Order: sequence, then C-alpha cells, then structure tokens
Amino acid sequence: MKRGLFIFCLILFVSGLAAAQSAGSILYVAVKTLTLKSGTGAFDSSQGTLKYGDKVTVISINGKFAEIASADDPTKTGWTSTANLSKKQITAGTSSTASAKEMALAGKGFNQETEKNLKNQKKDLNFADVDKTEAIKVHEKEVKRFLEEGKLKVGDSQ
Repeated sequence: MKRGLFIFCLILFVSGLAAAQSAGSILYVAVKTLTLKSGTGAFDSSQGTLKYGDKVTVISINGKFAEIASADDPTKTGWTSTANLSKKQITAGTSSTASAKEMALAGKGFNQETEKNLKNQKKDLNFADVDKTEAIKVHEKEVKRFLEEGKLKVGDSQ
C-alpha cells in the first residue's frame, strides 16, 4: 500500500515538473543575466540577454534546454538551460530592498540567515574570497580556447 502511494506521488511529481516546463508555460529568469543562444551548444551565437526576474514563455523543450521568448518582447527568443528558469515569480529588488544578487541566492535557498548560520558554524569560511571569485569575468573566447587546447568536451550538446 505504501509503495503504491509512493509511486503515485512520484508520478504526480514528475508529471508536474514536465507540465511546468512544457510549451506555453510561463517561467521567470532565475539568474542575474541570461544569454539567449541560437542553439543548445555552449558556444552557439548570442541572440540577446534577459535579466533576473524577466517573464518568459516556453516555446519548446529539448532535454535540459528550453527555447524561450521574452514576455515583454516576443521577438527576443533563444535557448537556455532549464536550470536558469524558475516557476516562481521573481522580483528584483530596489535600492531599499534586496539586491538582484541576494534575490538570486535566496531563490536557490541561500539567504542572509543561511549565511549567518554558516558563519557561526564554520568560523574559517571566507566570504570575501567567494565574492572575489564571483566577480571574475572570463570571456567566452578564452573558455573556448582553453577547452580546445585541453582537448576537453563541452557539456551535453557536443
């Protein structure tokens, strides 16, 4: 009996996930800056960008990737990883509220309370180093050259 109930709940959960990311679904950008790509490859050309909290409509799904269109400008379309999208409506903060970075972290379960708890539990954590690392920008051409010179494969799409 318990096993049947578990399987039923699992099927319900999985079908809910599939419905949430199917053509026509409304989702929200869950990363600070989302680059829309012409395809699912890591180095496909850029079709434009969206920002944290932007509302999008799913056009199609291909594995871990979604082709989306901006709700504000339906001509702005492209591909992104489904991990960059959220079913929850996200509102970026103003200067008197949470920042977009704080909102992005909170959307992934990390907030000031979590950070405070970590600092209390792990006195040797250095959040300044994390902030410095997050600020490092590497141009896409440099990443591509690094991968090619190291004969490394690129993600799921290649």
